[in-house]
Amino acid sequence: MFERLMQLIMQIINLLEFISFTIFMYLLSFVPGTNDSKFYYFLFRFWCRSFLRALGLNFILHQKNLKPLPKQFILISNHPSAVEDIAIPALYAVHSLAKIEVKDWFIVGRINRVAGTLYVDRDDPESRHSAVDNMLSACDQGKNIALYPEGGCFGRRITKEFKLGAFELSIRSGIPIIPVLIYYQAQEDFEWQAPFTLIDKVWHFWSSSNKNVEVFQYDAVDPAKFKDKYEFSAHMQEFYQIKQTKYLE
Repeated sequence: MFERLMQLIMQIINLLEFISFTIFMYLLSFVPGTNDSKFYYFLFRFWCRSFLRALGLNFILHQKNLKPLPKQFILISNHPSAVEDIAIPALYAVHSLAKIEVKDWFIVGRINRVAGTLYVDRDDPESRHSAVDNMLSACDQGKNIALYPEGGCFGRRITKEFKLGAFELSIRSGIPIIPVLIYYQAQEDFEWQAPFTLIDKVWHFWSSSNKNVEVFQYDAVDPAKFKDKYEFSAHMQEFYQIKQTKYLE
């Protein structure tokens, strides 16, 4: 009884912290000079962590990599849930490529825009082409990029085919890819499913009876090993299928 009471008190404290921090970040986003600044991005990562605490999520990082992570990298991950959009920047110093709809989310969308999140309209070929160019520009500025080669949230299982953007970016920039696999112990609770509003998603995550999330981090993959983006994509898709058999099934 006492332990449950303390958990409830901590949840309330974390929620109040997140609400206060969100108001601060939203107001700060209107201050000249904050757009895509290192200072705002630094605070953005703390805001992401505050969001995870407010949801009560417990992320467990498994460092499966045998070698140190490279100084600059492109991170790819499976994308079973909307949580990754917040969790990946909380865990890694990356600028994410997000779907264009996130840009217009109430309050959260503005915070992401000012923090330097990149966007793509997945249904527009021209937007996808521009997204690669924008990511190349970000790489030239020394930024790390995070994106999801499945091309969206399609459920708890890895899709049969990966989009090519991550692998084209890696080959053109020469920057290695770090593969990450995310496993929600309560897979059904966190899986991308209707209803799709932000409020519904937050409620699904917050009300889950099992909030443990495991993150498996692997060695970086050198793009020089592959003749083109197609071979690179096929290799990584096979890699994820093997990991899926071990951890997701």
